[in-house]
Amino acid sequence: MTAIDELRTREKSAKASRKRPSRNKALAGKPRRLVRPPHRPRGSLIAALDIGTTKVCCFIARIQTAQPQVIGIGHQVSRGLRNGKIVDLEAAGLSAVGAVHAAEEMAGETIQQIVANVSGGFGASRIIKAEINVAGREVGDSELQRVLDQGYQLREPGDRQIIHSVPVGFSIDDSRGIRDPRGMYGERLGVNMNVVTASAAAVRNLSAAIGRSHLEIEALVVGPYASGLSCLVEDEIGLGVTVIDMGGGTTSIGVFFDGNLIFADSVPVGGCHVTNDIARGLSTPIAHAERMKTLFGTAISTSTDEREIIAVPQIGEEEEGNANHVPKSLLVGIIAPRIEETFELVRDRLEASGFDKMAGRRVVLTGGAAQLNGVREFAGLILDKQVRIGRPLRVAGLAEATSGPAFSTTAGLLHFALSERAEVPHASRAAAGAPSGFIGRLGHWLKENI
Repeated sequence: MTAIDELRTREKSAKASRKRPSRNKALAGKPRRLVRPPHRPRGSLIAALDIGTTKVCCFIARIQTAQPQVIGIGHQVSRGLRNGKIVDLEAAGLSAVGAVHAAEEMAGETIQQIVANVSGGFGASRIIKAEINVAGREVGDSELQRVLDQGYQLREPGDRQIIHSVPVGFSIDDSRGIRDPRGMYGERLGVNMNVVTASAAAVRNLSAAIGRSHLEIEALVVGPYASGLSCLVEDEIGLGVTVIDMGGGTTSIGVFFDGNLIFADSVPVGGCHVTNDIARGLSTPIAHAERMKTLFGTAISTSTDEREIIAVPQIGEEEEGNANHVPKSLLVGIIAPRIEETFELVRDRLEASGFDKMAGRRVVLTGGAAQLNGVREFAGLILDKQVRIGRPLRVAGLAEATSGPAFSTTAGLLHFALSERAEVPHASRAAAGAPSGFIGRLGHWLKENI
């Protein structure tokens, strides 16, 4: 256990969660405040809500010994979102309510708090450094907490809200890359923190949509962070890996190294753009374009594409006999340029960030759009890296239909909630219910360790 994880474990909040009002009360649309994750005893419930451009999914899980056991799944077609951002609050809220209600019905439980994802509206993360003076004294827990609080006190412009402040490494004087500075001596203790921010308006709109379900938001998590927690193995997180989560409206990027998320970003291109390209290029309805993409779509051409003929229903035509018949090569010629553009944008963002080399040559593709034939090969060709498809790991109880790459983010939100890794910017120890005074600290230690 690292110093950061141990400190977070010692500081679990004992605050009791509030009872939420009945869904029949007229509180729809009221934004909910973020609450600090409470201590989670075995057998308690955790819940995750993934609000994406194409689907809204809710998982309810019970905490077991090694991994969460999913007992409720709710899945709805997403409405009211474009490129990961809410454009119709009423429609988005109804989608969230439907998914949560279906999961509760299946689980036979009523949830009060939820961990949700931020799929759009967040920009490239950045590394900031905070330092405190320790005057040659030994670094202990109190100094560790002080330097972390210094990083959490970072102020952002009014139109941005901090989603994550992830400590990624400590330094003492000129010594850098320290994992656990406790017990060491020096003049100045520093910490590098990866700060991920999102549009404050986008966060408020998301909170308002979730508020339609009358749920408290435990934490907000950006998509690539959750996907990485879900589908990466320990060696990948330690040695360096890039997670590319290909959703319906956005493709998000997360770079993990030495056990931490060190970079996050997103590009506003996803699977829906491929579908729209097919619909426009072949003059076919959106529903038929999605069907053709799923059944016949591929990003890599083959020698048989010219001979394989596809029936394409036309917009406004009701009779099947009026459908056009086109070679599969025409469909591939529409799909491939959009996939190429997506990975070129991802490559440019990684190179501009400076973290491309730290991520090594390992890429994990996940998300619903990653299931398109040929995407894996295309990614390896453009990014010049080794690529695999990532699926949810270490989660029990998932049905076969919900165990694919499209549900990596939702499963990752459960892992985030279970590990209680939620960073709480601007929150003091007193606000989190931390004990003060020698007797209080002694009692807290006894309670945690005996």
